[in-house]
Amino acid sequence: MSDSIQIENPPSTGEALDAYSAVVTSVADRLLPSVVRLRVGSGRRAGSGSGVVITPDGFVLTSAHVLGRAHTGSATLSDGRELPFEVVGTDGLSDLGLVRVRGDDLTAAELGDAEALRVGELVVAVGSPMGLTGSVTAGVVSALDRSLPARAGSTVRVVDNVIQTDAALNPGNSGGALADRRGRVVGINTAVAGMGLGLAVPINDASRRIIAALMRDGRVRRAYLGIAGSPQVLAPPDRASTGHESGLAVAEVIADGPAARAGVRSEDVILDVDGTPVTTAADLQRLMGADAIGRAMKIRVQRDGRVVDLVVRPIELRD
Repeated sequence: MSDSIQIENPPSTGEALDAYSAVVTSVADRLLPSVVRLRVGSGRRAGSGSGVVITPDGFVLTSAHVLGRAHTGSATLSDGRELPFEVVGTDGLSDLGLVRVRGDDLTAAELGDAEALRVGELVVAVGSPMGLTGSVTAGVVSALDRSLPARAGSTVRVVDNVIQTDAALNPGNSGGALADRRGRVVGINTAVAGMGLGLAVPINDASRRIIAALMRDGRVRRAYLGIAGSPQVLAPPDRASTGHESGLAVAEVIADGPAARAGVRSEDVILDVDGTPVTTAADLQRLMGADAIGRAMKIRVQRDGRVVDLVVRPIELRD
């Protein structure tokens, strides 16, 4: 009698994998051909990160901070090919960038919708941490609707609806894919906020418009008012007179900016713009798209217990 144990019917690969592993391996199989390692610069100025092929003709989505001021670089694909790329455009205020790789047989990832995510949902991160191409980690959506400050020159803007995950992210993961259980890219990994805390810029209607603008123009046009403010809850009498629970309290008005020229003052509380309620800086940012540049917009503010109507014409925000 043999001392070895004979297994007459060994489990199949599918049976050996639990449901969690089956999802992760399925996502990895689908996404790895679409995720690349990006390298820019040389010597002490060399840098690297990750990117996601989003079209068969070579457009690769990444993080703006991965590219910095670079104009060219190289991309290493999952099959080992190293191809040159040109930077199409970057948008520091969303931390998204786009490059164009020249090559054949590129596999494009499918973009999903981060708005459909739920806290606790399984997500998979694919990228090149520490230069290790094709690394896969998994975790869950830890939180949604986080905010992430982004900077372009002297301008600071808040990226809304940022995804928080506990999928392990390390330097080099920036620009890589955060995917849902079906392998659709729902976020672009952008930052490590702490141990077990990674952040990703969501793929949603706003980011799709940014990607389209980068493809078309190489830049993103935004309107500018020239104010800084913070949320403020209105006093009960002001709520009754304005019909608003809260607004955006103006802390600073930039001299000779559009808001200053329109008569907006510090300590005004912005109630709405063109009829759309405004309670946070993010609310106002969402209204400052390219279509707002040069257009007359009606702003209602609460000032010294009364409502004042003003008309402002935003100008284009310059980098």
